[in-house]
Amino acid sequence: MVDFSKIKDLYELQKKARKIQKELKDVEVEASSNDGWVTVVFNGEQHLVDIQIAEEALNPGNKRELEKDLKNTVSQAVARAQAVAAEKMKGIAGGMGIPGL
Repeated sequence: MVDFSKIKDLYELQKKARKIQKELKDVEVEASSNDGWVTVVFNGEQHLVDIQIAEEALNPGNKRELEKDLKNTVSQAVARAQAVAAEKMKGIAGGMGIPGL
């Protein structure tokens, strides 16, 4: 027999998930390199919104340092965006009654 209360609960969880997904589009997470050469902004969906590179970083002699800054700063921003998304989704996962979530 079909348990309609479970179907209703699942529908409500889907509604909540869609709402959070829309909210994540508006969340912005910023990270900057230690030397200030690179600043990146990601949204809560982990899409790149903005990247800024300081003029002095564009010197050919700074190529390796700039590449390192870009890699580290992007990684840091993505990790922050993932943490924000995970925190927002935690409430939904907890509502599913799955142990450990």
